[in-house]
Amino acid sequence: MNPITDRLAGTLLGTALGDALGLPAEGMSARAIARRFGRMDRFHLLGRTGFVSDDTEQSALVAQSLIRYPDDLEQCTRAFRRSLLGWFCRLPWGVGLATIRACVRIGFGIRPSGVMSAGNGAAMRAAIVGAFFHDRVEPRRAFGRALAQVTHRDERAIEGALYVAELTAACIRSTQETSAAACQQEARQVVTHPELGQAIDRARQLALKGVSHEAAARSCGTSGYVVQTLAFATFCFVRQGPDPLPVLSDAIAAGGDTDSIGAILGAWLGALHGESGLPIDLINRIHNGPFGPSHLRALAANLARAKNGQSSRPPSYSKTAAMIRNLALFPIILGHGFRRLLPP
Repeated sequence: MNPITDRLAGTLLGTALGDALGLPAEGMSARAIARRFGRMDRFHLLGRTGFVSDDTEQSALVAQSLIRYPDDLEQCTRAFRRSLLGWFCRLPWGVGLATIRACVRIGFGIRPSGVMSAGNGAAMRAAIVGAFFHDRVEPRRAFGRALAQVTHRDERAIEGALYVAELTAACIRSTQETSAAACQQEARQVVTHPELGQAIDRARQLALKGVSHEAAARSCGTSGYVVQTLAFATFCFVRQGPDPLPVLSDAIAAGGDTDSIGAILGAWLGALHGESGLPIDLINRIHNGPFGPSHLRALAANLARAKNGQSSRPPSYSKTAAMIRNLALFPIILGHGFRRLLPP
């Protein structure tokens, strides 16, 4: 596998890994996660098989739109908007309220489709934009902003998406001598919103001071608010060690919006280390249907061809199979949701 394909695959597979690890713990407190699951270094939704949610699936939809229209911002955005509506009609689970509202607006032809929300929906899918345009600043930021605005128009959500893409790009451009903190510092320049910038800066300082993950989670917050999510994900990224899995496990163990925090952090780790640096045995335990590892690897290979100017088409998948999987897993997802209401 050539280096760029390895990093593109790492970005998508890292997203899937963090998403699947974090999904069963979404909305739970750190204490409840520790008592119910213990160490978050394996999948807990259905046996030892991992399942991805909207974080990974929307990232894949962005990837296929980039493959179709790598140089046409308007067409790429339009393609993503169409594919998002089709995806929504297949009844996915784990979808945020802002994305639901945006998809309804798309269905009724309302423009702009994005809503005023500072949730995680735009940021969680933005890493692949940074990976694809890692060497081109202007299209990275133009595509990043336009694709974010399909669902989110709050400037914090938009700049959050740009920051995720920027840090992903910095990771791909990095060398073995480049530290995670240096990549993060380079990406910070894209953030101009004072609240988001201050939260990210505070998280970086906590990481450099060696504060524990538990203390950082209390300081940064871990809710579905993009300012809190990106602050805590930044802390975890700067604090990472040579092995990606422990820092992902620690991030998810902190509770809150665990699948989105895991997906964003996983994408950064995958972009930095490539697929070859991720725990492949664990990734290969993710359900290999639509948006599974094989599909994501095929997307990465086609993205690499599109980036090189070669004609390429997104890999196909069965939309019927995707809907059947969603319906089949709904009782399990609901069961986990009701279980969170019980005492830990």
